[in-house]
Amino acid sequence: MKKTNLYTTAMILLLGAATLAPMGCTKGYFDAVPKDLVDVNAIFKNKTETENWLAGIYGKLLDPWGTAASSARYFAAWSDEMDLNTPSAQATNALSGVTAGVNIWTANYQGIRLANIFMANVENPQSNILDEPNGAALVQQYKGEARFLRAYFYWTLMKLYGPLVLVGDKIGEVDDNYQQARNTWSECISYVLSEMDAAKELVPERHTVAATGADDLSQTGRINKLIIEAVKSQITLYDASPLFNGDAAMANFKNKDGQGLMNTNYDATKWDKAATAAKEAIDHAITYGKKLFKVTNADAFLAAFNTHRDLYLTGWSDEGIWLRTVTGYQAWEVDAAPRAANGTTTNSNLTPPQEMVDKFRMLNGKSINEAGSGYTETGFTATAKTNFYVAGTSNMYVGREPRFYNAITFNGSTVPFVAKTGQTHVQFWPTGNSGNGGGSEVRYPRTGYLVRKNTNPARNLSNNAGNVVRPAMYIRLGELYLNYAEALNESNPGHADILLYLNAIRTRGGIPALASGLSQAEMRAQIRLERCIELAYEGHRFYDVRRWKNANQPEGRQGGDFTGMSVLTGASLNDPAFYVRIRTSTRAWDDRFYFFPLPQSELNRNQKMVQPPGY
Repeated sequence: MKKTNLYTTAMILLLGAATLAPMGCTKGYFDAVPKDLVDVNAIFKNKTETENWLAGIYGKLLDPWGTAASSARYFAAWSDEMDLNTPSAQATNALSGVTAGVNIWTANYQGIRLANIFMANVENPQSNILDEPNGAALVQQYKGEARFLRAYFYWTLMKLYGPLVLVGDKIGEVDDNYQQARNTWSECISYVLSEMDAAKELVPERHTVAATGADDLSQTGRINKLIIEAVKSQITLYDASPLFNGDAAMANFKNKDGQGLMNTNYDATKWDKAATAAKEAIDHAITYGKKLFKVTNADAFLAAFNTHRDLYLTGWSDEGIWLRTVTGYQAWEVDAAPRAANGTTTNSNLTPPQEMVDKFRMLNGKSINEAGSGYTETGFTATAKTNFYVAGTSNMYVGREPRFYNAITFNGSTVPFVAKTGQTHVQFWPTGNSGNGGGSEVRYPRTGYLVRKNTNPARNLSNNAGNVVRPAMYIRLGELYLNYAEALNESNPGHADILLYLNAIRTRGGIPALASGLSQAEMRAQIRLERCIELAYEGHRFYDVRRWKNANQPEGRQGGDFTGMSVLTGASLNDPAFYVRIRTSTRAWDDRFYFFPLPQSELNRNQKMVQPPGY
């Protein structure tokens, strides 16, 4: 077997962050990556080092709640989910290969290469894995995990950059020819799906303790058959969507030899495939024991509110399909905290614009601009809603759906964490407990709002008391329900399952079920709004408005003026001056932003590579 340098010791150290540590433990199944082995043959003779290498591949996955510039929070700030403290390259219309904003290209191709090396070497006949009773099966399982992860790295790149260069099983050497053109979108989709199908044959139905057959919680996050089916649901849904299916505007996305890269002819059968994939994943999840997480309460409002608060704290065990056990939720909470929260490290960075706030419906299920919704922006309530807001709160925050109170912290709302002594509610006006201090304080939300989702009200930020250790959900059953409803509405409008699965999400959210009789277009609008609300801040909105190609339309608008409250004015909770909508940012939108540009360094290295149209 040929010896290959393991990049450098520094690269090995970079891969050391295992994603699969058992909940509540300090050491995980994949605990340490080898620091002194450079001989691949030696590594793959040893079970521990082989598993460490596999951990390194897992370590390339993005953390949904992390602080890195490639996390879900980063992409939320490049969409209408979050306002920007500093204008991005996209917002200023300066996005290019030089100012690309984010580079996930390099890390994901590193993951692909690591997976290729692993698959080429894991079947080492001298491995001590084979000394174990199930050694041969274990080798194949590991190979299946790496094969899926390789395909998933491709998929992560495809969503952002479009068609890619497929390298197959080849492990590139220093003197290889790296001048390769992009493969077509269809080739990329076929490859990724076929690789996932192949991986599915190798990974287990579930990871269990051999002695008892019970689920092995120390293996949480490792790939199983259900995870693969769930991810395939997402892939087939995207592939059927307007950006990737019949978009004539992408006819100019070509390689330098003139090869067209995108599907400019619409294929309706792709929606059928997406519906089938989603339903298969849902049925499998239910058989597996997954269900929509729900908290019971005699008060229907509290039941819905508690459900969506606890979904991210404890409900992941019911609903989560693919989990990441090591995640940056604590940093997310710090950035979601107003200064009224106990502790001194609050940043108040997660700031939704008014346009995102306005997407949440009223308790009666109607949008705020819909006739009969009951929404008003005038006046202030004389009645407090215990644990939600105090008397004197603006009527614009009264009577909203339960998910609103889980997602948004607003002026007058209860403090989302353990509060500082004497503080009962959030005050965002200048002299309030979380305002700008008359110009002396930088830790305040510029829009007058903070994200509240995935925060724990029992956590004390000063000493970490009440902290709930929890994983992130890469994909959950609620997403699959919405995937199925969307695909079925496009492939078979009027099918009873559309309302069945959409209403399951709506009613769990505390709003009434939709009645039958909606047109396909009306149902499409309801499904898209439901995704925006239900999946807010989970990494979907940025990609949804792109695959729907409505980023330049009112319902998905990503450019123009975005607004918030007049946070530099007002002197009290019920001062009308605070509640004047003002422009907080102006963003440019150009249709080239449907795909991100590759880093210019990649084009410099590969002369056959092309940028998406417009760059």
